Amino acid sequence: EKFRQALHKPAYNVANFYKDEGIWQRLARSPRFENLALLVITANALWIAVDTEFNDAEVLIKAHVVFQIAEQFFCTFFVVEWLVRFMAFRLKLDVLKDRWFVFDSILMLTMVLETWVMSFYIYMTGVSASLGSGNSSSALRLVRILRLSRVARVAKVLRALPDLMILLKGLLAAVRSVFFTFCLLVLVIYIFAIAIKQLSDDTYMGSKYFSGVPGSMYTLFVRGALLDNVAMLVEEVFNESPIVAGLLMMFILAASVTIMNMLVGVLCQVVTTVAAVEKEEMTVGIFESKLRAVAERLDQNHD
Repeated sequence: EKFRQALHKPAYNVANFYKDEGIWQRLARSPRFENLALLVITANALWIAVDTEFNDAEVLIKAHVVFQIAEQFFCTFFVVEWLVRFMAFRLKLDVLKDRWFVFDSILMLTMVLETWVMSFYIYMTGVSASLGSGNSSSALRLVRILRLSRVARVAKVLRALPDLMILLKGLLAAVRSVFFTFCLLVLVIYIFAIAIKQLSDDTYMGSKYFSGVPGSMYTLFVRGALLDNVAMLVEEVFNESPIVAGLLMMFILAASVTIMNMLVGVLCQVVTTVAAVEKEEMTVGIFESKLRAVAERLDQNHD
């Protein structure tokens, strides 16, 4: 049934919006161009870490020449890549239908602003000489915001790794289940926090760990649900009140062992289901493309 549906409903492919002839569409469809773009994207993602670690300059024009050359290269390549893909579209308004192209356009714009526009503005106004002073605080803040936006470029690597996209889609599909699981966890923490707070009044461990309902909830979440140094907490509570220690152990079993493991199970189930659906759709797409190619070769009169 899925094969029949796929034959009548073509899968989304951005190449369907490209022109049928011309050098731009030939470049955009080329696997070599795609592989080169992914290689540069990966290199840029690694370079961001190098630049963050070793480049102490606030603005690009004051950085070492190696960092300037690298930024100019990446910016030029991404602008050329964007131009090639933009010119390949048959109708330019169709670029809005491709989410990856819109995302790339935003990243390319921020990169141009940081690498070329801001550098040109700082060079022409001479504001780099007074960066850090009160008069240039707004310009410096804008430069730092643009530099921070470079982290978003790492997301472009997702295009080269379909398995990561499957995990991301699985996490997004599990948002509803995860939300209600956390709601259940908060409810359990709230109930046990009230009970333990009342039982631990006028005790040292009560004033230290359960001084109020918010403090009790924080202790139960960090120490009980996340199991941060929980053995010491249970031991201190048991020395003063075995009843409270027993109640605390019940909370640990309910929250950490049951609910948190249930959350892991929900995530695994959703990701597994999404992965199965994605792989099935990929299989259908491959079968469809091969079947259409065979049909086109056999249909010599194009009727």
